[in-house]
Amino acid sequence: MIPRPISPYGVTKLAGENLCYLYWKGYEVPTVALRFFTVYGPRQRPDMAFHRFIKRILNDEEIEIYSDGAQTRDFTFVTDIINGILLAKKASSGEVYNIGGGTRTSLIDTIRILEKLLGKKAKIKQSGEQKGDVRDTWADIEKVKNELGYTPSVVIEEGLRKEILWTKSLYHELKNN
Repeated sequence: MIPRPISPYGVTKLAGENLCYLYWKGYEVPTVALRFFTVYGPRQRPDMAFHRFIKRILNDEEIEIYSDGAQTRDFTFVTDIINGILLAKKASSGEVYNIGGGTRTSLIDTIRILEKLLGKKAKIKQSGEQKGDVRDTWADIEKVKNELGYTPSVVIEEGLRKEILWTKSLYHELKNN
């Protein structure tokens, strides 16, 4: 579909893709643009949602979610992103590829998975909609599958389990220092 971003973040990402294309066409600088879809996993920045959610559920603290939690994302585990980057080495210049997990999961379903994996109920506080936030994202990965052989391999439950283990080890380490 035609990209029509509704947030400053989306506009800057599209501008970057256009600049890459310009430098490829105008100056023969080889470029490939990769669109990452909601990356998560071990070593995620502490200000990102899953990291905050895991930490807050473990500490019996409130999780703030925007809207009703039914919004969906194409969550992509970090090793699938790395695989996509490595495959992009064989891509033709000027191309753009979506690198995603291949499925959509709602935010509330993701929180339910975290509750199951952590064995604790989340305390959820709902807030209004966040400006510039799209309701649903889903990477169409057919092009990258067909042209580069990309196939995501980590399902959301497995990926969250790995992120939980890393997050727990991080905070256990900090408490013991």
